[in-house]
Amino acid sequence: MTRSTAGLASLQMEYPLESAFAFLQSPLLGDTLGHWLTFGLLIVVLLAFDLGVLHRRDHEISVRSSLWLSGFYIAIALLFGVWIGFTSGVSSAELYFTGYLVEKSLSLDNIFVISLIFAHFGIPRRYQHRVLFWGILGAIAMRAVMIALGAQLLHSFEWLLYLFGLFLLITGVRMLFVKEKPHDLGSSRIIKFLRRYLPVTDELHGNKFIARVRVIEAGHTKPRLRPYVTPLLLALVMVEVSDLIFAVDSVPAVLAITQDPFIVYTSNIFAILGLRALYFALSAMIQRFDMLKYALALVLIFIGMKVVIGPIAGPIPSWVSLCVTTSLLAGGVILSLARPNKNG
Repeated sequence: MTRSTAGLASLQMEYPLESAFAFLQSPLLGDTLGHWLTFGLLIVVLLAFDLGVLHRRDHEISVRSSLWLSGFYIAIALLFGVWIGFTSGVSSAELYFTGYLVEKSLSLDNIFVISLIFAHFGIPRRYQHRVLFWGILGAIAMRAVMIALGAQLLHSFEWLLYLFGLFLLITGVRMLFVKEKPHDLGSSRIIKFLRRYLPVTDELHGNKFIARVRVIEAGHTKPRLRPYVTPLLLALVMVEVSDLIFAVDSVPAVLAITQDPFIVYTSNIFAILGLRALYFALSAMIQRFDMLKYALALVLIFIGMKVVIGPIAGPIPSWVSLCVTTSLLAGGVILSLARPNKNG
């Protein structure tokens, strides 16, 4: 052991707390290891509390419970943003809240698609939380890959940010003027592919994603137990696919706000957690917020314009982006509620 190594070892033994603090302050993906560990531990605790305490048994979640759980997740997300402000600065907190609002609002349409998926496969309400919970785990992993890839591409090729801005502009204009086609899950190529190449049962087997079914195979007279995919697993696959499709819009939108992977990822995950909790309250009335679509379109156009004209007009302060985003989304909600309900 050299003299310098021995001195470092003795220093670490003499000041263990200082060494641990220095280790947690080591940089990782644009932030510190300590911040990532704090976020990861918080998500694990929330998911364990959700599945292990609140929903140990399959049951139908009431609108009231959905609102309470969503309010809890929103409160956690807001407190996390305040913590970011204390540890990383007010500007970082403003970017986090802007990304959180954009992601949460863009994902609202996903609630409508998820309700169509459950209706198509005939998933009872008491099993829907199970699908959404495992869908969250898939979304956490999927968003991590997409955000890490996007951030790395922007770090290596800065000009891609202008393509993101142009993409958001086009998406916003399309949302304003192009009428969406109705979703037809019956013609989905993914469902047809799964049914063609996997053994799928037509009926549910409780809360099982894969069930053992007695079948009589060719050349045999006695039934044998064989694993079959249930409609519950097909619904889970389609929920993940829908999240991937919506992430194509939302991830570039948040990356256009900030390229900090920690802010982008945490705002995405907290928005998804809160939105899935709110599903049972909003699924029946999501179409009531018909004007929110146009507010979202204006938000995307604003973010796209900020990126495209940034080199000419100069950077827009983060508090301005937060105020504009909040005002547009709030306006969309208020106008939706003020308009007569066409559905009665």
